[in-house]
Amino acid sequence: MVDVELWAELRREHFVRGVSIKKLARRTGLSRNTIRRALRSDEPPAYRRAPAGSILDPFKDEIRRLLKDEPTLSGVRIREELEPLGFAAGKTIVDDYLREVRPFYLPPRTYQRTVYRPGEICQWDLWQPSCEIPVGHGQTRVGYVVICALGYSRVGAGALVFSKEAVDILWGMTRCVRVFGAVPRTLVWDREGAIHAGDGRPSAEFAAFCGQLRCGWRILDPGDCEAKGVVERLQGYAEANFEPGRSFANHLDFQFQLDRWFGKANARNHRGLRCRPIDRLADDVAAMIAAPTSWPEPGRRWVMRVPVDPYVRFDTNDYSLDPRLAGRRVEARVSQTEVTALALDTGELACRHQRSFARHRTITALEHARALRQLRAQPDEPEVEQRPAARYDALIGA
Repeated sequence: MVDVELWAELRREHFVRGVSIKKLARRTGLSRNTIRRALRSDEPPAYRRAPAGSILDPFKDEIRRLLKDEPTLSGVRIREELEPLGFAAGKTIVDDYLREVRPFYLPPRTYQRTVYRPGEICQWDLWQPSCEIPVGHGQTRVGYVVICALGYSRVGAGALVFSKEAVDILWGMTRCVRVFGAVPRTLVWDREGAIHAGDGRPSAEFAAFCGQLRCGWRILDPGDCEAKGVVERLQGYAEANFEPGRSFANHLDFQFQLDRWFGKANARNHRGLRCRPIDRLADDVAAMIAAPTSWPEPGRRWVMRVPVDPYVRFDTNDYSLDPRLAGRRVEARVSQTEVTALALDTGELACRHQRSFARHRTITALEHARALRQLRAQPDEPEVEQRPAARYDALIGA
């Protein structure tokens, strides 16, 4: 057989230098017919083995019939159907063949590349860190990060919350949007329970939130996670690069480190953009809706009467109230940072406590303890006249 090097030499000698086939045969010892075949071939010689049959060949027609009836039929089920017909091969040979022929029976699925305009879209998601967050007093709690990414610049932000309730998620959204300094025109969410009210409609709390910010919303269809791929990729990047190898003193330290990490992530060179996200933020902000004069303040509020045991309970914790307001109605307010209460009739401050995310605690303000001690002190004993003993002697005739 003529190898590639000899084939190239024969063609060069004959076509370039004009050496005849007869002289080439003398030099190489090859037959003239072998040399003629080498000169006629425009492709280099290669060893080609005759294709051998496959153990799957007798069953390919049956596999095609099964895929025609059910294009998504799994390889496991197909092997089960082939076993009564005498098929005894392994999994790999069937899966390799299915990868080749299944696309002929499935409708083609392609994706359109999406280009975002500045200020147009902000995608949101809820990420649960793999470890519980320390909250002080030797306790930890399951936390969630409200995470977002701007479609055009890819700038991201995140806020730590401790529940999936609407009031906490909306607080996290407010914190993230304030980082941008302006409001994206459309907020994109999947069907998160606190955001979605069913049939693609927003919940009342989410709609009110968007109304306050004067922006629109979009609730994605079920299973359409690709429609918010920008934030999904950012979340995957955070899961791989933020949490591993870090430790947190408490929830405040977690948020501090998260903010610092986003500062670095937004300043990295983005592989898809081929620039830094922070460099495109100015164009994003310029096209956004102007920031409102007053940002939404999501929080919990309810009216109660100060009990004789002057405490208000929230999230298993008891916070002291001013005992001098016992029996009067107050409005309790709970935000992510503090617990307050105001008297409805006079506006007096009934309490102001830093919110604790640890559980089963009793938190008493020093001024409330002092006021309660004064109110519960025993009154002084009444003065009693002390008479001399001679007067009693005179009365009994002694």
